[in-house]
Amino acid sequence: MKRLAVFMAVVAIAGAAFVGFWQTGAEAGIAAFHQRFEGAAKMGDSGAYSFDKNHSAIGFRVKHMGLVDVPGYFRDFTGTVNFDAKDVTKSTVEFTAKATSVDTGVAGRDNHLRSKDFFEVEKFPEITFKSTSVAKKGKGYVLTGDFTMKGVTKSITFPFEISGWLPPGERDGGKMGITAETTINRRDYGVNYGTNLPSGIPSLSDDVKIVLLIEAVKKKDAPKAE
Repeated sequence: MKRLAVFMAVVAIAGAAFVGFWQTGAEAGIAAFHQRFEGAAKMGDSGAYSFDKNHSAIGFRVKHMGLVDVPGYFRDFTGTVNFDAKDVTKSTVEFTAKATSVDTGVAGRDNHLRSKDFFEVEKFPEITFKSTSVAKKGKGYVLTGDFTMKGVTKSITFPFEISGWLPPGERDGGKMGITAETTINRRDYGVNYGTNLPSGIPSLSDDVKIVLLIEAVKKKDAPKAE
């Protein structure tokens, strides 16, 4: 019994030491993790960042029958952020979405959206945006640029925030996150389909919210020649 008691005491002491060591190591690891990403958030190297399609989304939301916003996305798109770390207002953004890649999760509706009633994709295959200015506003920024859809170009503004940074890795020169949202009137672009219900509520709202959730990647710099 005495040997068993001694053995149990040794196990308890060893266990307590292991837990203490694990907690200390875990806390140190968490602290290092936060330190790394807090530092990364302040980095942001200048240069050209390309939209990462696997971790980005260009989407829209339209209110249906005055009830809920129905979401949709463009699955095929490209985009570039030419970022100026010293003066963000000198940065530029542009993107192109293939109208035929519209996806709301309902095949029949998507085919209708590709028709003349909406995007008329055979005649107008692309939706584009090209910035003309960037201005600081509060904690974020406002991006102004030319938005073209269905052959109509208008100047619109995108309030946006830079949501974070990652430092250069083995395969890239760093990453940045951008979130942006704005509202356009679809009728300004010749998208007039929709009828009023007996209640007077339109089947589709004129206002369309455009949402950008962008993870952009900087190309890794080539090694300098010795």
